[in-house]
Amino acid sequence: MAEPSSARLQGEAAAFTAALRTLVNNPQFSDVTFVVGPEQQKVFAHRCVLVCRCQAFQGMLCQGPVDSEDSSSSVPPQGPFILGNVQPEVFLTVIEFLYTNNVTLNRHIALEVLTSSVEYGLQDLCKLCVKFIKDTLSIEQVCEALQAAVTYGQADLQQHCLSFIEGCTAAVVRTQGFHELSDIVLARVLRSDHLDVDELDLVQAVREWAHVSSAVLERPVSEVAALPVQELRLPLLAPSELATLETHNQQDLLIPMESIAAAWRSHALRKGSGVPAHLCRPRRGTRPREHHRHLDPHAK
Repeated sequence: MAEPSSARLQGEAAAFTAALRTLVNNPQFSDVTFVVGPEQQKVFAHRCVLVCRCQAFQGMLCQGPVDSEDSSSSVPPQGPFILGNVQPEVFLTVIEFLYTNNVTLNRHIALEVLTSSVEYGLQDLCKLCVKFIKDTLSIEQVCEALQAAVTYGQADLQQHCLSFIEGCTAAVVRTQGFHELSDIVLARVLRSDHLDVDELDLVQAVREWAHVSSAVLERPVSEVAALPVQELRLPLLAPSELATLETHNQQDLLIPMESIAAAWRSHALRKGSGVPAHLCRPRRGTRPREHHRHLDPHAK
């Protein structure tokens, strides 16, 4: 049997990576410069590395497609290239990945690096960011991570964040990140049956979120909260709690009157009549109330 005439053999990957890392932000032999962030920090790079590793940089750094017939005669843009909306540490992290296929992440930059990886179309870097975020998720950061997951279509990270929130809801709703959620993402959270918090506390958390959003967006509380409040399960509240809620509601009109009226009607009729079934279903953290047995359509 004949011996193979050729073979592809791989050398020491760590040494190769270490050598390429010395070129990161190294002005020696650099032929492209970026001016990054509000501080206008200069970052030096090598056009050939960026172009072969990232299609977005190919479009930025070449006059035309690298495989076009006249690419050899075209003059590439000389720069410097101004990138004012990205932090230098984040951009250098992306550059490190392009040179070495490795990345150094920490909690302070992981979400911003994820954003950049999506913008530059770097799927492998995106996967590394998602893994790091999942592995280091915290109560303070989970809402920001969830918002990013929804924004960039990261379904796996979105589900992971939601499960995390379900496990420590009472603490999460007190974070700044919760108050900064978009109305669409907050509504998704509120649809969960597994939130570990009582409905009365959840109503108060949504009220606080709505007042923050109203101030930031300069729109009425009732307008910014229109979508999330549809997910509040008002029939779960006892009559005394509902009466107090109605009094508070007169001050900011957080909840539409018809929603409060429907909750009162469920008490009067001793069943969830006219109310969507999921709004009568206790969550994992809902404190039991005497009237809940009347809301169960299977109760005798």
